[in-house]
Amino acid sequence: MSQGRKGRMNYRCPACFMREIDMDMFYDKEKDEYYCIRCPFVGSEEEVLRLNEMARFRYKMISTRIRSFD
Repeated sequence: MSQGRKGRMNYRCPACFMREIDMDMFYDKEKDEYYCIRCPFVGSEEEVLRLNEMARFRYKMISTRIRSFD
């Protein structure tokens, strides 16, 4: 999904992304937290960044062709 340069950064929902669903999270200014409209995930910016980094670690070899398992 494309993102403009104005306002806060849009983050992917880590719970949905682990199930291969690309869903943007929304920011609640009053509670200072991010939430997903598709699943019940709610978290701070630090938690969202930590969980998204875990997803990047799991899928880092997705574009690499593995030819042998030696």
